[in-house]
Amino acid sequence: MAPAITQLKSWGFDVIEPQGLYAAENQMAGSDDHRATVFQWALDNDDIKAILCVRGGYGTVRMIDKIDFSHFEKHPKWIIGYSDVTVLHSHINRQVGLPTLHATMPINFDGTQSPATDTLRAALMGEALEYAFDPHPFNRTGTATATAVGGNLSILYSLLGSPSDVDTSGKILMIEDLDEYLYHIDRMMMALKRAGKLSHLRALVVGAMSDMHDNTIPFGRTAEEIVRDAVRDYDYPVIFGAKFGHIGHQNHAIPLGVEWRLEVRNDGASSMVYDPKKNAF
Repeated sequence: MAPAITQLKSWGFDVIEPQGLYAAENQMAGSDDHRATVFQWALDNDDIKAILCVRGGYGTVRMIDKIDFSHFEKHPKWIIGYSDVTVLHSHINRQVGLPTLHATMPINFDGTQSPATDTLRAALMGEALEYAFDPHPFNRTGTATATAVGGNLSILYSLLGSPSDVDTSGKILMIEDLDEYLYHIDRMMMALKRAGKLSHLRALVVGAMSDMHDNTIPFGRTAEEIVRDAVRDYDYPVIFGAKFGHIGHQNHAIPLGVEWRLEVRNDGASSMVYDPKKNAF
């Protein structure tokens, strides 16, 4: 936490570490009730203007139904993180309708300046975000202006059919993942497709597909090829190689639940632009 606290203070923020932040119960940061209580306290405390989750892993789904978002709905603040924090992003977008921030977390801070921390600072300061990505052979040309939703593919898959299930209709869907077997990527994409999550998108943006695994008998396609094939029947623009997700210092901040404008040009290069003036709380 120390590098993150130092950097946040250098940006002019006061940092509050809630009581019980460092609790532990087996693999989790305390019991479900404990974590829900700490999170609820931060949600309801009007002196706190943003909640930066320390790390991902697993466990948010175990506490999400214990949280009362009624005060947060009237007094919004940024909820920040990625990976397992996708539970919060998806639930808040579906049930509350407020923006959240998919961005790096304190576990990734190491005291150095990077695109991950620079874009987090910019988002917190209310600055515009404009990203340009290198050409990718699987990109599909087009433009779209729509609300961005999504996050970690495995988490979105696990939320299907629940009150936290992501609403993708008319949206820009953002997906990324880490440390999965290729056949499981295919399983998750097929589940999203069969559930109608891919058929009415305005665009799809694919971030890092990091550290993928294969079986002794190869699956035969890369993660990017699996995603490409899953959306082959649709005609919306698609971006591959977007710089967000489990890619360390390149994990660019992506406000979710807000409008983005994206373009994929004929040369395969792509861009995304977020204007906070159009997306104020």
